[in-house]
Amino acid sequence: MFIPVIMAGGSGTRLWPLSRTNYPKQFLNLTHSDETMLQQTINRLNGLNCGAPFIICNEEHRFVTAEQVLQLGVEHGGILLEPIGKNTAPTIALAALKAVKENSDATLLVLAADHVIHDKKAFQTSVKHAYEYTKNGKLVTFGIVANSPETGYGYIKRGAESGSKGLAYIVDSFIEKPDFKMANEYVTSGDYYWNSGLFMFKASRYLEELKKFRPDIYKACVKAMESQVTDMDFIRIDKQAFMACPEDSIDYAIMEPLCNERLDSVVVVPMDAGWNDVGSFDALWEVSNKDKNGNVLTGDVKVDNTQNTLIISEDKLVTTIGIEDLMIVNTKDTVLVAHKDKAQEIKTIVNELKTEKRAEVSNHREVYRPWGKYDCIDTGENFQVKRITVKPGERISLQKHLHRSEHWIVVSGTAKVTNGDKTFLVTENESTYIPLGQVHALENPGVLPLELIEVQTGSYLAEDDIVRFDDKYGRG
Repeated sequence: MFIPVIMAGGSGTRLWPLSRTNYPKQFLNLTHSDETMLQQTINRLNGLNCGAPFIICNEEHRFVTAEQVLQLGVEHGGILLEPIGKNTAPTIALAALKAVKENSDATLLVLAADHVIHDKKAFQTSVKHAYEYTKNGKLVTFGIVANSPETGYGYIKRGAESGSKGLAYIVDSFIEKPDFKMANEYVTSGDYYWNSGLFMFKASRYLEELKKFRPDIYKACVKAMESQVTDMDFIRIDKQAFMACPEDSIDYAIMEPLCNERLDSVVVVPMDAGWNDVGSFDALWEVSNKDKNGNVLTGDVKVDNTQNTLIISEDKLVTTIGIEDLMIVNTKDTVLVAHKDKAQEIKTIVNELKTEKRAEVSNHREVYRPWGKYDCIDTGENFQVKRITVKPGERISLQKHLHRSEHWIVVSGTAKVTNGDKTFLVTENESTYIPLGQVHALENPGVLPLELIEVQTGSYLAEDDIVRFDDKYGRG
């Protein structure tokens, strides 16, 4: 039996504006499935003889991660919170340290939460082959059988067979993203695979090599794991110790130097399972179902004389006439129009928006919270209007604001309101007023979602104008 480790960090900037810092692509439904990419990753394990998945995510994504796992009704081995992203080498080290503490012989299957794999059976077959090699102390990477000269992926060059029957090969080298000419030569040769970023090995072997090649990362992660705090489903580590940890990928930190030192220690298991990391909109177009003209259409979309185009609309009608090879993405607060050949250049726009400190980089207009969500439907000078949804049985923290007052109008459901020293019910078509500085709370005591309109007025309306006195979700 092995332990799946699901890395659910990352921001997915090349899929902006669908993917944003505080709600990245692993939490989205991008492939016309009923499940998000994280949920698909977890369900892909069904049928394998493995333990409960252990999930690692960023601090700010903890509640959406827990909620999406809860929706599946599956057991998990814990959700470890990274105070800051440090790339894959430290992330995997945290999981390995936890695993060896519980079982010194533990084997890890390291997965990314934001990959598409169409052929579950082929995926599981490759995992089973890899597991056999880990028993002999091998560090296994999964090489995707390349069917086109992709320049957006790194490559793995295979060497001699490891064992027999072509189930695995000694890794000759890891290669950075090539230009088209080299990528075409790689694919034609048949000796190269796309680098999937998926791995399998004994936790103790990983830590052994990390300690040797990157003792600075090893020591920082050990120190960070020494003072763990369990908070509901979450495992918190020493923030300052982890902040001091160097940043590096597993390929640079371990796999490449190990290949250079002992060529038989790292093996690649081929995987031909319809894999795609969906790292850009052209990749999303590639893996999605298309109409007879090669279009991928999601939402309220009408097209005429349109070919090979991706159109996604969240909240309004989008129409096109006489276009081809474009990407059009409409969200509640942004519109992106780009040529498919320029999909990789979206990062340039995102970086510019970051420099300008635009809110659209971090948040959608609709923002999810552990108690529900809110949609900022209008903003002006000294006012803001939100549509708030509170899930049954959930409540917003007991709090106050220093710069704004609020007016709540219940649209549907029943609200239990604390307003100063009074607590009372507010039902449909009723309202209440929260003066500036008043301690207040909002709860949904019913079995149906509570929806209300909140009108904020004041000199400062940002989300950090909040003083919490009591919060069931541990936000202090």
